[in-house]
Amino acid sequence: MNANHIRKTDRGFVINFRYNPRLVDAVKLIDGRSWNDKLKCWTAPFFSVDQVTAFANKYEFEIVDESTGNSPYDFSNIEYPKMPEYRGSSTFRRTPFPYQLEGVQYICDNKRVIVGDQMGLGKTGQSIMAITEVNAFPCLIICPATLRENWRREWTIWTDKRARVLDDSIKNRWEFLIDRGQYDVFIVNYESLQKYFVEERKQKDEGEKLTLKDFKFKSGIDKFQSVIIDESHRCKNNATIQTKLTKGICKDKEYILALTGTPVINKPDDLISQLAIIDHLNTLGGYKAFKAMYCDKPITGALEHLNAQLRRNCFFRREKHEVLTQLPSKTRQIVYCEINNRQEYKEAEMDLADYLKKYRQKTDEEVQKSLRGELMVKMQALKNISANGKLETAFEYIDEVMEAGEKLIVFAHLHEVINKIVAKYPKCVTVTGNDAHEQRDANVDRFQTDPECRLIVCSIMAAGVGITLTAASRVAFVEFAWHAAIHDQAEDRAHRIGAKDNVQCTYFVGKDTIDEHIYGIIEEKRSMSNSAVGAIDVTTVDILGDAARLFDENFGKSNDSNNSTLF
Repeated sequence: MNANHIRKTDRGFVINFRYNPRLVDAVKLIDGRSWNDKLKCWTAPFFSVDQVTAFANKYEFEIVDESTGNSPYDFSNIEYPKMPEYRGSSTFRRTPFPYQLEGVQYICDNKRVIVGDQMGLGKTGQSIMAITEVNAFPCLIICPATLRENWRREWTIWTDKRARVLDDSIKNRWEFLIDRGQYDVFIVNYESLQKYFVEERKQKDEGEKLTLKDFKFKSGIDKFQSVIIDESHRCKNNATIQTKLTKGICKDKEYILALTGTPVINKPDDLISQLAIIDHLNTLGGYKAFKAMYCDKPITGALEHLNAQLRRNCFFRREKHEVLTQLPSKTRQIVYCEINNRQEYKEAEMDLADYLKKYRQKTDEEVQKSLRGELMVKMQALKNISANGKLETAFEYIDEVMEAGEKLIVFAHLHEVINKIVAKYPKCVTVTGNDAHEQRDANVDRFQTDPECRLIVCSIMAAGVGITLTAASRVAFVEFAWHAAIHDQAEDRAHRIGAKDNVQCTYFVGKDTIDEHIYGIIEEKRSMSNSAVGAIDVTTVDILGDAARLFDENFGKSNDSNNSTLF
């Protein structure tokens, strides 16, 4: 072997040569090069065949490939590493699937990771289990505002850890609460990072760009042992303040988990800032080398090489079809939403409370007979307000599903709600009571056969039976019917006997609204509403009766109903 040689490995190139100042200067011109003091050699991420060949010819280096036995950057025999077997011993409140435990072990082994599983495979649960496994508390969750409550509830579902959403009441006390050990997990939305964690921000002249050095963080951020960044693709633009702040908060953290269900390996530019946040950009050669090799004009096989490198160091992704044998035929997920019309909801709630108080002394039978009509109207008004208030969360979910290239069925009840969804997504198709029969058939056919048609918006009553929408394996409910039988029938538009796919059904529930109680009552009575046809009406009456009893429990013992909450 020539004394001066460039040796290709799975992680880049090793440059060996007898000391020569001219060659040292030449190597220093290579982007991403570094000196390995232990091995006494230079390493570099040569990002094109032309570059490594030109360098070797100019300075008389021999090129040796020890990784595959092939020429440099021959990507024809790329091997993807397997997921590790779970070696932990922790017990969790919910039983994870085997593939989820593999994800937990990968996180434990690699510490700073992009969790890229397809939507619905449980990235949240895996990250919670992993942080619990390594006991990296206190933990900070950075997520969209609409998902804060969901994250808080997920910690209680999986573990006994205490989670708290950051709000103004503890704006200046969260460090004290950490020191007291009062909470294990704090949850914050992207837009509030500066409010809670920045002590000082340098003032810049108009037009001047802000850099990370322009922010002075509160010393308390050093108390966090781990950070989980949900929907980390929101940080793909390094120029935004929320990306800069996220990176600053994550600096020097041992465990950093970036969660995104959007396929990232097909958009390599989007990975740069996310890799920088988890401190793995240099693992892939640094900014300039990464851009040149994988983004600008990647050679054939470069993206597959990137995929393998990511999976070897800091990334894993499973598609649903890869783990389908571990999944049930149908799964349900509840997404709790902060409604954005809370004052309107409270006014309607108090109107219902005032109405119900007049009849508190009546017997259950009298309540069922005399209150049913007006009570139904007033409760429906609460449901309507909640439905409108949670559309923002529903839109974020729809966006994520469609960006991932998947099809989705959205069920709603009110024409007002359906019209708002259609206005937001004008390319969708519909099945509603206002659609002519021929148009409904055409819309169903298009959704079933056209890959570009990814969203169908359906009325629960008009589309709940009699149509097949098996092109989708995702169903979402923005509004609820009064009993489970209608939900089950709607879900089964996508889930048919003999179907091999897993159908994931998502229910958007307004936090601290009638949604929570109606959904709970419906679930309790699912067996009833799945029985004889005549049971549906009985179930509705029962729900109204239960709602009246909820009033008695929450208001009956209080003289000051204004300080109470019915739903």
